[in-house]
Amino acid sequence: MTSTGAKTAPHVPVLVSDVIAALALHGGETAVDGTFGAGGYTRAMLSAGAGRVIGFDRDPDAIEAGRSLVPDPRLELIQENFSQMDRVLAERGIGQVDAIALDIGVSSMQIDRAERGFSFQSDGPLDMRMSRSGMTAAEFLNTADEAEIVRVLRDYGEEPRARAIARAIVAARPLERTAELAAIVRRAAGFRQGQKSDPATRTFQAIRIHLNAELDELEQGLEAAERALKPGGRLAVVTFHSLEDRIVKRFFRERSGRICLQPANERMEPIFVKEKDFTSRGRVVAVLRKYR
Repeated sequence: MTSTGAKTAPHVPVLVSDVIAALALHGGETAVDGTFGAGGYTRAMLSAGAGRVIGFDRDPDAIEAGRSLVPDPRLELIQENFSQMDRVLAERGIGQVDAIALDIGVSSMQIDRAERGFSFQSDGPLDMRMSRSGMTAAEFLNTADEAEIVRVLRDYGEEPRARAIARAIVAARPLERTAELAAIVRRAAGFRQGQKSDPATRTFQAIRIHLNAELDELEQGLEAAERALKPGGRLAVVTFHSLEDRIVKRFFRERSGRICLQPANERMEPIFVKEKDFTSRGRVVAVLRKYR
């Protein structure tokens, strides 16, 4: 994930060097950056010799900023979900590509802007929409019944105090600001100053994943990436938390033939898997090569 700023250099994604090394780009190849953000992977792909990079992002702010962040004629930016990449590439006459990178989750560009409503670190409107369309976090929290909020917190935040937090949210409605929600969660979870982790983290993650259908997007995006790759093409995926990690690892097991759910001509070969730990949260880079 990357961040932007008019006066500061964009933040470099944590595993960009690992991803680029594993993708092993050759001069003139066509690559897809499926999660453009602020263009960290795209810049690295171009520096590694890619002849063309197609950058996808559902966030219109990322696409608008990207034209000045990466002013390179070899880059084509497309505002679209990465799960649609194979369809869009075909429609534009690009066809299959040599390499695809996906860095899953919210970008620091989105986190750093309080007005986007993704962060509990600074106050802003309860929004959390990656595409700036659809239901906002405030609309969800103010209209969903308690049981639905419990389900979202449990399924997408793995929150052990989901019921208490959901009850507190319903009792405090209407909610409009991120600071309001964070304070309610902390009280309901019994947060004490100095605790290692802020319980608001899990709640904000859960609501964001739900609103943006992130896990469905990931599952569909992995399948789209497989279809979009040429034989010999490489797919690299970086995950942040366990929900994403399980989906990616299952996909890689299936496609590498350890779980034979696909016809033989759809299998892929695992060529690089690396796990690192940052701020006590695992991030994984895994790479498959399509060999048929």
